[in-house]
Amino acid sequence: MARILVVDDEVGIRELLFEILYDEGHTVEMAENAAQARAARARIRPDLVLLDIWMPDTDGVTLLREWGSQGLLDMPVIMMSGHATIDTAVEATRIGAVDFLEKPITLQRLLKTISSALSRPFKPTLGKVTPVPPPPTAQVIAPPPLANPFAEPPEEKKPEGPSNLLGNISLDQPLRDARDEFERVYFEYHLARENYSMTRVSERTGLERTHLYRKLKQLGIESRKRGS
Repeated sequence: MARILVVDDEVGIRELLFEILYDEGHTVEMAENAAQARAARARIRPDLVLLDIWMPDTDGVTLLREWGSQGLLDMPVIMMSGHATIDTAVEATRIGAVDFLEKPITLQRLLKTISSALSRPFKPTLGKVTPVPPPPTAQVIAPPPLANPFAEPPEEKKPEGPSNLLGNISLDQPLRDARDEFERVYFEYHLARENYSMTRVSERTGLERTHLYRKLKQLGIESRKRGS
C-alpha cells in the first residue's frame, strides 16, 4: 500500500478522504495548507499527493509550481477542486500533475484515479524548471462564501416538510428498519434545508462532522447524492 498525503483546507473533506484511503489500506497524512504540506512532504516522502487548488495561504497550483521549480516533484500529484476552470486544470497538468479530480468526487472515480497514478511509471522532475505565471483566466480567486461542493440544483434543495416526508414511513416493519428510514428522512431534510452545508447541518443535528459523514455514509445518503 502507498503513503498518501491529502492537502485540503476543508476539514470534512480531509477526514472523509482519510477514512476512505485508510480503509483501502493506505498510510494517510493530512495537511490543511501549503505550509503543512511542505513539512509533510519532506517528512514522509509520500508516494502520491492529493492536492486541493483552493487554499488560503498558497493555492495548490502555486505549490505544485514551487515543487516543480525546486526539483521536488518526485511523486505523482493529483489536483482536486470544485471551482477550477479548464485552463487551471490544463496549467496544473503542464506543470506536472498527473490527473485532476472535480469535486464532489465519487468513490469509484477517486480509487480508480489513485490506482492508475500509483501503477503507471512516474518520471520525477529532478531539475529546475522556469516558473511560468498562469494566464489571467487561470488565476486563483477565492470562491464565493456560499459555494459548496455538495450543493444540488435549486429545485432539489427544498423538501416539502417533515410531516409530509414522515408520512412515507411504514409503521408495519421492524423497529430497526423504521428507525433507519426516519434517520434517512431526517438527515435529507436538514441537508436540503441547510443547502448541503456540512458545518450548518452538524450544528443543527448536534453531531460532530466526522460522525455526520459516517452516518450519511451508513444511511447511503452520500452515495445516492453522488450518483444523482
